[in-house]
Amino acid sequence: MEYGLVVLWLALYLLLCYVGATVAAALFPRFANRGVAFGIPVALTILWLVTYFVGRLSLTAGIYLGLLVLVAAAVVAAVRGVTVDGRAYAEVAAVFTLAFGFLVAVRALDPAIVPIGGEKFLDYGLLKSLLRADTLPPEDMWFAGEPVAYYYGGHLLAAILTRLTGTAGQYAYNLALAGFYATLVTATYGLAGAIAADRGVPKRLAAGLSAFFVGIASNLSTPTRFLIWLLPDGAGQWLAGAAGYEVEGLATSPDRFSYWDASRVITDDAGDFVTYDPSAAFVIDEFPLFAWLNGDMHAHMMSTGFLLLAAALCFSYYQTPAVEWRRRLALLFGALPALAGLMAVTNTWSFPSVAGLAMLTVVLAPSDPTTLLPNGVSQRFRTTGLTHEAVRIGVALAVAVGIVALGLLWSLPFWLGAASGREIAVLPDRTSLLELLSVHGIFLVPFGLYLYAQAGRALGTDRARAVGAATVGVVFLGATVDLAAVGLLVPLVAGAWLFARSPSLSRSLESVPALTDGGDRTVDFEVVLILAGAGLVLLVEFVFVKENIGRMNTVFKTYMQVWVLWAAAVGPVLAWLLARWRPDGETRRVATTTGVRAFVALLVLSTSVYGAFALSNHVGAAGEPTLDGTAYLDREHPREAEAIRWLDRTVEGRPTIVTAAPAGYRWNPDEGKGSSAPASLTGLPTVAGWYHEAQYRNDTVYQTRVEDVRTIYTGSASDQIALLRQYDVRYVYVGPAERARYGEITVDHVSGVTAVKRTDGVVVYRVHQEQL
Repeated sequence: MEYGLVVLWLALYLLLCYVGATVAAALFPRFANRGVAFGIPVALTILWLVTYFVGRLSLTAGIYLGLLVLVAAAVVAAVRGVTVDGRAYAEVAAVFTLAFGFLVAVRALDPAIVPIGGEKFLDYGLLKSLLRADTLPPEDMWFAGEPVAYYYGGHLLAAILTRLTGTAGQYAYNLALAGFYATLVTATYGLAGAIAADRGVPKRLAAGLSAFFVGIASNLSTPTRFLIWLLPDGAGQWLAGAAGYEVEGLATSPDRFSYWDASRVITDDAGDFVTYDPSAAFVIDEFPLFAWLNGDMHAHMMSTGFLLLAAALCFSYYQTPAVEWRRRLALLFGALPALAGLMAVTNTWSFPSVAGLAMLTVVLAPSDPTTLLPNGVSQRFRTTGLTHEAVRIGVALAVAVGIVALGLLWSLPFWLGAASGREIAVLPDRTSLLELLSVHGIFLVPFGLYLYAQAGRALGTDRARAVGAATVGVVFLGATVDLAAVGLLVPLVAGAWLFARSPSLSRSLESVPALTDGGDRTVDFEVVLILAGAGLVLLVEFVFVKENIGRMNTVFKTYMQVWVLWAAAVGPVLAWLLARWRPDGETRRVATTTGVRAFVALLVLSTSVYGAFALSNHVGAAGEPTLDGTAYLDREHPREAEAIRWLDRTVEGRPTIVTAAPAGYRWNPDEGKGSSAPASLTGLPTVAGWYHEAQYRNDTVYQTRVEDVRTIYTGSASDQIALLRQYDVRYVYVGPAERARYGEITVDHVSGVTAVKRTDGVVVYRVHQEQL
């Protein structure tokens, strides 16, 4: 086990946290602990932005100039009197260290960077490409000679940290993965604690609950399957039928558990939208623990900490009074667009969410959005009633458009180089009520209980019960007419919006004594997070990016954002229910308190079942702990391990290589199924790699390259020479997959092509371009 590297990376993260916390304190002056928990994402944002732009000239210069800018920003903040509270920093450092250590332990037991079961070859290939690069953008390791056509911002962050620590890529992959996980947990802890403190509810209780739900909890499919197994056969069969589960896997026996099942709860009808494999129109509904156990270092994971930083900036705006209009404008049009630029390159799916969060915040914040306008203009919009609500929404929409426009400018080089042939489609197969509850129920039930409690305090118990009954009716009506998401979420959205914006409700609540003690308010920033998540869930029920696998990726990349936003909200919600909900009457208070405690305990215990099974499986299957993601090569691919390591350690720069194409998730070389392993594990660009390039570019240009690769291996000498020159090929890799796919290989007969590395099963040829 590489303990020295673990200590080195942890020390770097904690140092970045302290320096970044100095800057964060200026951004979040009204937060409890002044935003120390956002020290790492703030520091990484500054470091990334400088590197991203200066890296067009020199990646190394960009990294060190970024460090200089970060330190300078911290010094300026310190000179202006900003300080970092030592106890708050120690608390955040402890949370980060605990989360970092947890994920390091998990990855040490299962460190392998393999092609199957995810897209680790994509993620590691991007990291290795960036480690080899001198400038940005990196060359595509699966499409030599062209810049990468994928969002690579998170991989750039990992590469920056790897270069700063001098770590080999196969170790840095797992250490960076642990850092992204710990950043997410720590940011969730900080945001939930800040919201709770603002509400006057127990800060650490809320923060701890949110950290649990984002870092450990699963959806409800695993506890449901476990319950099916626990129940007698008849009752178990009935529950399985009611829940729509096949009696298989964990539902039959604990030793049949698979960590994979919980991420494939939703199944769509294939319809006309699935062209790749109509028989498997599944939808990916990942949650954080599954994602990090699976071990991809993918965009939807690396962006989560920065999505919470965007939410924190919105909360800072939410807290800022109307008279501080300059600060509010700086947050909206200074900090948020820069962060949106990072998000565009890190995970493009999250880019619009930054503007959406800002729009909701501007509408729902206590300060009137018209005060952002010049005095002469704002006076014209000083209206009341529905007209004023329309004005608030109009200003908020304008703010969102402005953030998108400025974010596009911050990330302009990415948009100029990226291209995609994907289209927007509408009206996919919609998710059923049971599927929605299985995936989102751990949040929807607490949120529904929270709004019911608020209705009871505002309207009285009887009226609240009537509203609750009507809501249940709407839910079942939506399920009946195949609009389950509408029936389930529209009442939630309406209730949250009503409590946030209704003047009549606000006035009625002011007369309730229980709402005025301890600085408590009706609702707070948690409703912005609730509404943002609900909006995303509703959106993907009707609109999605059309691919050959239906709406799989749309739900996949969107639901992770929903989970993160709702996890940050659920801690304050549960803490409020536990500490602040006080119905009239002593008997009712005692019963309610006991019931809520039991509910929270059941929620925590049931959503821990997945982690208990999944982690025990990892421990049970583990060998000697290591963070070397390529250690498995000697065991599983011994004929190619030596050749791949030789390429990685000996070949400098980014010369083009040739490997078997097309390639994909299966690495079965004896069947001719390559996986572009030499390119993916070294960062050396190959002429044609994984078939994902057909999506990134288009199928015609990709298939052209596939045929050119075949010609390079088996064509006539004249054609081979022409193509070796066209693609500036420097190395030709001939291994088991190439022999199985192409049969008799003739490229070694070409003058100027000589063998430079032979192993038991692989020959690597050097192409001397000047001798062709």
